[in-house]
Amino acid sequence: MTTEPRRRLPRRKVDGVLLLDKPAGLSSNAALQQVKRLYSAEKAGHTGTLDPFASGLLPICLGEATKFSRFLLDADKVYRAEIRLGVRTTTADPEGEVIETRPVAVTPEQVRAVLPRFLGEILQVPPMHSALKRDGKPLYEYARQGIELERPPRRVQVHALVVEALAGEVLTLKVHCGKGLYVRTLAEDIGAALGCGAYLQALRRLQVGPFSLDQAVGLPELEALDLAGRDAVLKPAAILVADLPRLDLDLDAAWQVCHGQPIWRPGLAVGQCHAIHAPDGRFLGVAEVDPDGKLAPRRLLAG
Repeated sequence: MTTEPRRRLPRRKVDGVLLLDKPAGLSSNAALQQVKRLYSAEKAGHTGTLDPFASGLLPICLGEATKFSRFLLDADKVYRAEIRLGVRTTTADPEGEVIETRPVAVTPEQVRAVLPRFLGEILQVPPMHSALKRDGKPLYEYARQGIELERPPRRVQVHALVVEALAGEVLTLKVHCGKGLYVRTLAEDIGAALGCGAYLQALRRLQVGPFSLDQAVGLPELEALDLAGRDAVLKPAAILVADLPRLDLDLDAAWQVCHGQPIWRPGLAVGQCHAIHAPDGRFLGVAEVDPDGKLAPRRLLAG
């Protein structure tokens, strides 16, 4: 019995943002490629990776929306982190080899006592098993060769740490943080502060900027939809810049900006970005106030 190969649809121009619930066990790039295939999209990109062992919210931009993905890269994020106490691994996550085990006798009071050390602006040393680059090569490639490089600590922001459960050797935390935080490094550091060591056993991203996991679509659900249904769950590119101040332009100003010309607007702060809209409310793109105080186009939707 033979089966017919799945027919490939021709690539098409499709614009929008998909809020994907990425499953554990799949890399962010693999999830991106599946979404790109399901939409037959010409262009796609994500807004910050999740490790393969992690799951949860992964906003994916299609078409013109990719022009504005950077506005989510700096957004705050919320995670649910399961921290396995008493065990350390080479990567501070479940993908590494166990390098140490210790007995665990941690109480909720001890956890509450150490967590304040990790709130606010803290210094964090990035892990060797990360995509940060040194001399054009990701750190994880050095780590795979057994090479340990010195990494300067970076300032990161932790807004809140909430204990959701302490069940035996597993501590579950909700982590609200700014950009650049490595939750597995945080887990390892908390384990060190508790005196028993730890690694990040599981991670689920609950929120990215204004978007939450309850708005997301899973890959099986997306697979079950036809193309029209998939298009219907896309959100417009404008949601990526919803936090920027909005400017509604008249017809002449919109024409000038769309043709690359800066326009004068009183009372604007130099360096500030604005989401600009046409007279009919249509999102046009992002403009920035230049040193002359003029509103200059930076990223515009095509057409």
